Amino acid sequence: MTGLYVSALSISHFRSHQRGELALDARPVAVFGPNGAGKTNLLEAVSLLSPGRGLRRAAAEEMARRPEALGWKLRFILAGAELDTEVEIFSDAGAARQVKLGGKAAAQAALGQLLRVLWLVPSMDRLWIEGAEGRRRFLDRMTLSFFPDHGAQVLVYDKAMRERNRLLKEQVRDAHWYLALERQMARAGAQMAQNRAAALARLLAAQEGAETAFPAAHLEIIQAEGAQASTEADLLAAFGESRFRDMAAGRSLVGPHRTDLHAVYAAKGVAAKDCSTGEQKALLVSLILANARALAADLGAPPLVLLDEVGAHLDAARRAALYDEICALGAQAWMTGTGPELFQGMGARAQYVEMAELGGVSELHMVSAPQAG
Repeated sequence: MTGLYVSALSISHFRSHQRGELALDARPVAVFGPNGAGKTNLLEAVSLLSPGRGLRRAAAEEMARRPEALGWKLRFILAGAELDTEVEIFSDAGAARQVKLGGKAAAQAALGQLLRVLWLVPSMDRLWIEGAEGRRRFLDRMTLSFFPDHGAQVLVYDKAMRERNRLLKEQVRDAHWYLALERQMARAGAQMAQNRAAALARLLAAQEGAETAFPAAHLEIIQAEGAQASTEADLLAAFGESRFRDMAAGRSLVGPHRTDLHAVYAAKGVAAKDCSTGEQKALLVSLILANARALAADLGAPPLVLLDEVGAHLDAARRAALYDEICALGAQAWMTGTGPELFQGMGARAQYVEMAELGGVSELHMVSAPQAG
């Protein structure tokens, strides 16, 4: 089972890349080279095939190659369907990111209808031990993969909440102003809660009975404080009841923006935050794989998967198991590592890109599979 995959990539003035081209097939892509060669920048470019700001959550102007700052351009050919699709993503100097599909201007949201992209990056390694914001973002990324309109609901909610917070800080007491914003928040917030719950159910189902070397996680959506309101009516009531307390705090204290994701290493009954570094990494990999399996079951084809420095904290046996599961999925997974030896278990099942940095410019070229040492 093969889904859409990147069959060609052209990259221009993006981060450390001045110019580069790749011609690919549907197999996983193993990218290796020394630190600073531009491997993560390449994965970031591919992550822009998903709506949003990519795996670094950067603004378009931050992605431009320095010192030129001329803007940047990415061109992809997506194959795997009846017809290949050309996707252009670019930003003129200092301008917002723009998207073209088949040569015609398109909204970013259209990318989410075209294909799904999942990723795991080293900055997520501390997900279980740092603040709730990162876990909430992780939950929303997974939810977005199942429900492409989820991002639009989050934007509507956040915009209304920012306006409500402004009123709270200014000590405005006119209930009519609040009610208009709270209705918007309740409508969007109820959809957000519904989407998150449905996404979590699909993840849990994808873990059950799966043949995997990675640990299953018990997952639960919790609230930072108070009961979890998930219907429009309950949310509207909660916002109204909390208004005076919110005014004292100068911000909204209840709602789906206060959601957290709690995880337990199922086999041991230990909370993820109390697990070892290696166990925490294995749980994250497990969830990304479960997400990919669930999408493959839903859509009939796997998503693109981006795994930056995935070998970190995984022993050789777990790495080999990961490669086997990726190949069984049929996903074009883009994986990075510092040396080719990290990918020896893939052999001819993958295609290989070697990267280097010369004079501040990233260079990339296809190479043959590494030989066992």
